[in-house]
Amino acid sequence: MKKISVMTPVYNEEGNINNLYNAVKEQFDKLPQYEYEHIFIDNYSTDGSREILRDIARRDKKVKVIFNARNFGPNRSGTYGMLQATGDALICIVCDLQDPPSMIPTFLEKWEEGYKVVMGQKTSSKESPIMYGVRKLYYKIINDLAETEQLPNVTGYGLFDQEVLETIRWMDDPDPYIRGLVTQLGYKYCTVEYTQSARTEGKSSYNFFRYFDFAMTGVTHVSQKPLRLVTFAGMFFAIISFIVAVIYLFWKLLNWNSFSMGTAPILVGMFFLGSIQLVVVGVIGEYVGAILTKVTKRPMVVEEERINFEDKKAEDEQI
Repeated sequence: MKKISVMTPVYNEEGNINNLYNAVKEQFDKLPQYEYEHIFIDNYSTDGSREILRDIARRDKKVKVIFNARNFGPNRSGTYGMLQATGDALICIVCDLQDPPSMIPTFLEKWEEGYKVVMGQKTSSKESPIMYGVRKLYYKIINDLAETEQLPNVTGYGLFDQEVLETIRWMDDPDPYIRGLVTQLGYKYCTVEYTQSARTEGKSSYNFFRYFDFAMTGVTHVSQKPLRLVTFAGMFFAIISFIVAVIYLFWKLLNWNSFSMGTAPILVGMFFLGSIQLVVVGVIGEYVGAILTKVTKRPMVVEEERINFEDKKAEDEQI
């Protein structure tokens, strides 16, 4: 009997946890040919999520829970949860029920056909039209920047074969961009279209800064084009500045008494070039930060506690 792992990241989702747990269980009750485990990783929730997870894990030993020692961010926490999977395949699904558990049988069918990665791809969403439009713009930009094809409207909801997870473990990246790896690694993959629902309960913990941080993680992991673009921009504006300077010099020599250089062009030029330099430094800084994160060898996540895991470490922690 093949074993399937389901992984769900949690942060302040007390209104959704039971609903998701029951929805996933309902799907696997219809799939008796599979054994399954459901891993919840709690990213230091401050509401009642932890108590709910403890209660579910106490009643159902198929539910395994990891409590983080602090909030390590959604990307690192979610990836760490993925790497704890022991099944032949892993299905990632968020807690807010925006991604339907009813897609699980379809994912498994595609996996049985030989696909190592099966990703859910949004064709539409019941979220804010403005937010949906911003997401589409982001996917277009990152696809234009990336050296390999990127999958639009793919969030990480889907299935990963254990072979793919082993490769991600081997990479040992403390802050990977999982959805970008799907095409980079070269494993056989497919997409399954679906309509994303609205959140059933609660409010998303994502804000502008988290979206921006994740966007920068994506750019620095899939492309070096921004570095080349700022290099070309620097060369272009240096040439333009030199040409303008030569024109001003000759114009002044030809009209020495009537032409005044003025301070306005100088100030405008200084501020313009200064802003370009800040952009360049910022882009380089993002890449340096990504390198620093990888070489400092900090843990992806530090656990506070884990429940229902069978390894020796888990037993010691629960004692």
